[in-house]
Amino acid sequence: MAGEKSGRTAVVPFRQFVLKVHSRCNLACTYCYIYTGPDRSWRTRPPTVPAATVRQTALRIAEHARTHRLREVRIDLHGGEPLLTGPGPLLEQAAAIRAALPDGCTAEFGLQTNGTLLTPGTLDTLAAAGFRLGLSLDGGTPGLNRRRTDHAGRPSWPAVSRAVRLLRDRPGVFAGILCTIDITADPAEVHDSLRALDPPMIDFLLPHANWSSPPPAAARGPHGPAGRTPYGDWLCTVFDLWWDGGPGPRVRVFTEILGLLLGRPSSSEAVGLSPVVALVVDTDGAIEQVDSLKSTYEGAAATGLDVFHHTFDEALAHPGMAARRSGRDGLGPQCRSCALVEVCGGGNYAHRYRADTGGFAHPSVYCADLERLIRHIAARLDATIALN
Repeated sequence: MAGEKSGRTAVVPFRQFVLKVHSRCNLACTYCYIYTGPDRSWRTRPPTVPAATVRQTALRIAEHARTHRLREVRIDLHGGEPLLTGPGPLLEQAAAIRAALPDGCTAEFGLQTNGTLLTPGTLDTLAAAGFRLGLSLDGGTPGLNRRRTDHAGRPSWPAVSRAVRLLRDRPGVFAGILCTIDITADPAEVHDSLRALDPPMIDFLLPHANWSSPPPAAARGPHGPAGRTPYGDWLCTVFDLWWDGGPGPRVRVFTEILGLLLGRPSSSEAVGLSPVVALVVDTDGAIEQVDSLKSTYEGAAATGLDVFHHTFDEALAHPGMAARRSGRDGLGPQCRSCALVEVCGGGNYAHRYRADTGGFAHPSVYCADLERLIRHIAARLDATIALN
């Protein structure tokens, strides 16, 4: 079901709800755009989400599911670091949402964690409640995770490596790994070390950057000179290792691009033109757009709406949300006329921002990198098809 009729306008409802359950983090990763970026709204929000806010959010999710006759919704508990609450509140939050949902609608629960607080008991408890857990890592070795330290500068890897071992033994609970790209790291080492952890999925993320705050790129790194497309080159190297490496984890950015090249819709904001189906509810009940927008300017993710006074259908109509859901029409002229627009989709919305124009009607700051990667994947796909 792609959407329902509301009046005379077809709408695609939200299907993924990101609930911030803790607004602080026990790590101080050097590249974190939430705590080191221009948006500091986290400072004025409750560290933990109150139970009353969770109950009201559950009612809003149920209302949205009932209005649009949704049979399934995805609930992701995020932070900060959500395990700072301990498992008890997480179970209560899941129970409140499940109890509120209308008959015929089920909820899939996910939790994204840095892994440092995961224990066998916590994992058992969350697994029994139907949670799947994703890990945030920069690679599968201590050196690759050097940017992920606590507030005293101590490495997170010893604790995270224990979490990895726990999740490897529970493949039905392990959702996958999010990895922010560091182009100074050897792409083969990153790929091979993550693959060795046996995750079901790896999602390589471009660092959140834009035209006014460009991505980090060294003129010359330890693995050779950086060219015009350092991130595209890095990802092409990883793609070849993945494509030629036989059975292994799904790599989301690659499977998304392959699917788009074959005519399937996207399920990611990173590429493609499919409408956004996710929103965020912060610890104070504020309804917000995706966190990546906080890397652009103060208040970029804000809608002025909250779960106590507004429905999620009202959030659908918010101008910022509508702009991110308008497909090709929401892109600038350069992107609309590009031969790769159906696959690239303009890239991540936050990566298009430029302060001197005050807007997002620009190609991604990673435009050349995305073109490099998409054309490389298309060529490898064509060559494989030609052989069969």
